[in-house]
Amino acid sequence: MQSKPEAYEILKTLLTAQRLAVVATVMRVRPYTSLVAFAASEDLRRIVFCTARATTKYRNLSEEPNVSVLIDSRTHSVEDFATGAAVTAIGKAAELPANGAGRTVERFLRKHPHLDAFVRSPSTALCSVEVEKYYLVTRFQHVVEMDVTRWSSSNHSRT
Repeated sequence: MQSKPEAYEILKTLLTAQRLAVVATVMRVRPYTSLVAFAASEDLRRIVFCTARATTKYRNLSEEPNVSVLIDSRTHSVEDFATGAAVTAIGKAAELPANGAGRTVERFLRKHPHLDAFVRSPSTALCSVEVEKYYLVTRFQHVVEMDVTRWSSSNHSRT
């Protein structure tokens, strides 16, 4: 069983190492999922991704900002059942204004340099999820809830 500091380290590793996530938006009353490239802020309070403004995902989050983001460590092997980890982030998504997103764009592009042209396209929106909670699942049954709104600025893992 992990302590909160151990769970935080697993969370940090997942958010740093993984490149793809599944974003679930609300389409009328049903969930709608999309695979996205993502990057997390250094303090893990935000997850950013890019999407074309012409997508269903963008329309959905524009109408209903509540989203969840799933990030996992699967390797598609039997070992995943014993060693796999997954985290669901719950929060609100919004498009970041282009004039204030410079550092966020650069952080995203350090992780995904191959997406430079897409990210800088006028038809692309940089979206930020302000995370409220993380649910970390390890060994397919051990769940640790981490409330981001309670994290102190000096030590994220204690609350």
